[in-house]
Amino acid sequence: MTPIEQIIAERAEAMRLKDAERVVATYAPEVVIFDLAPPLSRAGAEVTSPDGIRAWFDGFAGPLGYDVTDLVVTAGADVAFCHSLNRLAATPHGFPEGFEMWFRATTGLRVVDGEWKITHEHTSTPFYMDGSFRAATDLRP
Repeated sequence: MTPIEQIIAERAEAMRLKDAERVVATYAPEVVIFDLAPPLSRAGAEVTSPDGIRAWFDGFAGPLGYDVTDLVVTAGADVAFCHSLNRLAATPHGFPEGFEMWFRATTGLRVVDGEWKITHEHTSTPFYMDGSFRAATDLRP
């Protein structure tokens, strides 16, 4: 397993365990994220603090399912990017049943102080362009 694959696997395991500290440990201090939830972007300490992701984890009962598939990595000596299809499955507190959704992920990494760190992350779901503009969370690879 390459160092980049190890970081992606470490992050996925941290997500499954709902371990906020381990998730944010993969980020560089100047990270910028465009993720599924509003706002349009977040950066720096807002992302690297475990408080936000811990609060998000606390919104779910029981375990979190998180898988990374079809990972493709392109890496140079100190800059890399990768893309994948990811699965999230969870049960929000107060809901009788859980959900499962697949989404797209693109991750940029850079060597920071001798270690690979995530500097940019972009996740998205396609949406139906039929006028409903509904997120296409029912798609499967």
